[in-house]
Amino acid sequence: MVTPMKNAHFVFMSLGFGFRDLLFPPKSKLIQLGIIGAGDHILDFGCGTGSYSIAAARLVGSSGMVYGLDIHPLSIQKTKKSVLKKRLKNVKTIQSNCATGLEDDTIDVVLLFDTFHHLNDPEGVLKELHRVLKTKGILCANDHHVQEDQILSEITKNHLFALSRRHKTSHLFSKL
Repeated sequence: MVTPMKNAHFVFMSLGFGFRDLLFPPKSKLIQLGIIGAGDHILDFGCGTGSYSIAAARLVGSSGMVYGLDIHPLSIQKTKKSVLKKRLKNVKTIQSNCATGLEDDTIDVVLLFDTFHHLNDPEGVLKELHRVLKTKGILCANDHHVQEDQILSEITKNHLFALSRRHKTSHLFSKL
C-alpha cells in the first residue's frame, strides 16, 4: 500500500523530477543498470511523472510492454499525456496503491525507484511484486529517503528476494 500525496506536493515533485531528468536522464540510468532488454515486460511501481516508464518503453521496443503504476491520479494523467505525446504504444498505466492486476509470473523487471519510503505496507507490496515477477525476474530498488540497510532488510526479510548486486545507488534483487 502506498500513501497518496496531495496535489500541491505532486506539482512540486514533478518540477523536481523534470530538473533531475535533465541532469540524469532516466534512459541513461536504465542502460547503465543493464537489466532491460528488447521484448521485456517492465513494471514501474510508483511511476510518478512516468519518466522511467517512457525510458523503459524505448528500451523494450515494440515487442515489450511497460506498466506504469501509481496511486496518484495526477501521476497517471501526466504519464498518459507523455505517452500520447511521444506516440508510444507499449505503455499502459495502472492506478492502484498495491494490486497490479497483472497475471502471475509476467514481469521481467520491477522498478521501485524513490517509492519505498511512501509504502505503508511494504510487505504487501513486496508480495505483489514477487507474484508478478518471472522466476528469473529482477526487482531494482533505490530510495534516497531510506537508509541502505533498511531497504536491504525490508526487501529480504520475508525470503521473497535476495540481493544479487548493487549498482551505485540501486540494489538489484532476484526472486526466490
